[in-house]
Parts: sequence; structure tokens; C-alpha cells
Amino acid sequence: QVQLMESGGGTVQTGGSLRLSCAASRYTRSSYSSYFMAWFRQAPGKEREAVASIHTRSGRAEYADSVKGRFTISYDNAKNTLYLQMNSLKPEDAAMYSCAADGIDLRGSSYSHWGPGTQVTVSS
Repeated sequence: QVQLMESGGGTVQTGGSLRLSCAASRYTRSSYSSYFMAWFRQAPGKEREAVASIHTRSGRAEYADSVKGRFTISYDNAKNTLYLQMNSLKPEDAAMYSCAADGIDLRGSSYSHWGPGTQVTVSS
């Protein structure tokens, strides 16, 4: 059974930085979609929002307009770990961040595997 476990969330001041990690275990890549991993977020009372995705073989990344230029997604093949470097954080970035695997780009409904999430709070 595939396991995804996020870490790195916390409280940071506006303008600060955080790096989220998502360790993947028991995950076998055997199809085109299985090479995609992504970060999503959901704030209270709001719908889940795609943040960034990456094709872990090619390194091709996509970002939501709201985070372009501030967030960077990356993947370490040796560690089977997905990262999200978040800089210049804003209060509107506060949410529960979850990683996902086996899907397509930023299409949340396409992803098969999800982690439990890690909370990010941004204080003003």
C-alpha cells in the first residue's frame, strides 16, 4: 500500500519561508500517471486548490498562478521525497497542504494517493 507522509508545516510570519517534504514509500512507478506528484492545499471553508505538480522523471513542473515565482516543487529520486519550497509567504497561503501521487498535472481529481497533510499558518 502506497504511503505518503508530509512534514515541515508550521507557523511563519508574512514574508517568511517554509519547506514542506513528502516521503513516499511502497510506491512503484509503472505508468505515465505514476510519475506525477503534486501539492494541493485547502483552507477552512474553501475548496481544495492545486499548488504545484511535477513529473518526477522529466522534472517538468507546473504551478498555480497564485504561487508562481514564490514556490518551487522538486523531487529527490534517491530519497523518494517530494518537496515544496515556499518563499515570500502570504496570509492567504495558510492552509492544510497535502501531497498526492499518481495523477495528471494539477488535476486534483486525477490523483490516486494522498498524504494526510501538514498545516501551514502564516501570521501577519
